[in-house]
Amino acid sequence: MNTARILVFALTFLLPVGAAAQNGEQQFANLGDFKLESGEVIRDFRLGYRTFGQLNGDKSNAVLFPTWFTGISKDLIDLIGPGKLVDSSKYFVVALDAIGDGVSTSPSNSKLQPHMKFPRFTIRDMVNSQHQFATETLRLSHVKAVMGISMGGMQTFQWMVAFPDFMDKAIPIVGSPRLAPYDLMLWTAENDAITSDPDWKNGDYRENPTRGRLAEFEALAITTPGKYNRDNTRDKALASIEQAKNQPAFDANNHIRQSQAMMALDVSAPFGGSMERAAQAVKAKVLVIANDTDHMVTPGPALAFGQLLSTEVLELNNLCGHLLLECEGPRVNAAVADFLAK
Repeated sequence: MNTARILVFALTFLLPVGAAAQNGEQQFANLGDFKLESGEVIRDFRLGYRTFGQLNGDKSNAVLFPTWFTGISKDLIDLIGPGKLVDSSKYFVVALDAIGDGVSTSPSNSKLQPHMKFPRFTIRDMVNSQHQFATETLRLSHVKAVMGISMGGMQTFQWMVAFPDFMDKAIPIVGSPRLAPYDLMLWTAENDAITSDPDWKNGDYRENPTRGRLAEFEALAITTPGKYNRDNTRDKALASIEQAKNQPAFDANNHIRQSQAMMALDVSAPFGGSMERAAQAVKAKVLVIANDTDHMVTPGPALAFGQLLSTEVLELNNLCGHLLLECEGPRVNAAVADFLAK
C-alpha cells in the first residue's frame, strides 16, 4: 500500500469522521463487488466523494449531495460554502459521485467491465451505493439532509422513499420521482444520436461519439427559447456547435448508462405503481424546488409528488429553465438555508 493510500486509510478509519480532510479533495471508498438491483455485479466498485465542513459531535449535521447527469463532484464545489446553496460552515457536506460519472466506477474507467460490458444500473443502485458508503465508510446512521440537482434530485426522491428513516430532510431541485413522457423522448433522442453515429462501434469507439453531437439537444432543452435568443446571435449559435465538436465531451458509454438509469426511475415501482403509497412511505420533511419553464426535466411529476406529500414547494417561473440557479440563485440559496435551519 503506497503512502497516499495509507493516509486515506488513516483518515477514514482510524480518526473520527469529523477529523478527516474537509477541504474538498477527491477521495474514494472501495465497496468491493457491488450487487445491483438486477442481480448483476459491478466488480471492484469504488465510489468517489468529497467532504466539506466539520461533522459535529453527535453526527447530526451531515448533508449528502449527489451529482447531476454528466456531472462530477468537482462540479459541486462552487455550490458549497457560506452564502451558497449549502453552507459548509454549518453542515458536513458530502458531495457524492454517482455511478457512471467517470469518477466513480463507470463504463469509461472499469478495467473488468469496460464500455457496454458494464452492467445497466438504476437510480436505486446509485442510492444503495451511497447508503453503503455513508454507513460503512463514514459510519453515519442518520443524516441531516439529502439534496441534489437534476439527476441529483432524482436520487433525492429515491433516497426519501428507499431509506425514509435515514434523513431528517430532503431537497430535490429540478428533479423527478419518475420522468414525464417529454423527458423520455429527450433522453431517447440523445442516445439514438450516439448509437447511430458511425464512430459508435457498439461502445468500443476510438473517437467519442458525443463530441459536439449532443450540443444541439442541450441548447434546446437546458434553457428556454427566450433566454437562448437573448444570450445569442445567429452567428454565435452556429459557432457554438462547431466549437463543441473540438471540445472534450462526457463519455458516450457513461451517457447511455446514466440516462438509462434516469429513464428507468420510478419511485412508485415497489408500491405497485402507486405514487400515493410511495408518498406515504416518506418520513423526511421535504422541500421540492422546480421551475415551470424546465424543458429538460419537466416539473409536473415533482410538483405532483410534492402535493401528495403536502410539503413545502418552491415553484419558480423564469427564463432559465433547467438552469434555474442562473436566474434565481440567491432566492434558492435562501430557501434551502431556511429549510435546513428549521
